Amino acid sequence: MARLSLSDGEWKLMNLLWDRSPLTIGAMVGALENDTAWTKATVNIMLTRLADKGAVRVDASGRAKQYYPLISRDDAVRQEAKNTLARVRTGGLGLLVSTMARDCELTDQEIDELYRILREGRKQS
Repeated sequence: MARLSLSDGEWKLMNLLWDRSPLTIGAMVGALENDTAWTKATVNIMLTRLADKGAVRVDASGRAKQYYPLISRDDAVRQEAKNTLARVRTGGLGLLVSTMARDCELTDQEIDELYRILREGRKQS
């Protein structure tokens, strides 16, 4: 997958599309009305950017344009994690993980998942 970086607003739109696609611009504005004050014009601009990035597909064959995600949530999260790690790695991976563990109030299940991931990483080395 090509390098992809999403803004906070783009993440909001992508999460909507992953959860409920296809969606029209009007449906997205309505779904976000309690969280944002975005107009149809604002959402349209952001969707155009997402389409330019290869993250969404537009189907204009019907009465209203329908938007679909072209990338999976897992791929987007994986790429965002790589981007974040590349930006903050100067403090070391341990600092990043310890900060997440302390500040994110991880559940026991999430901690077990981290242990599993770390064990798998050790096996692959």
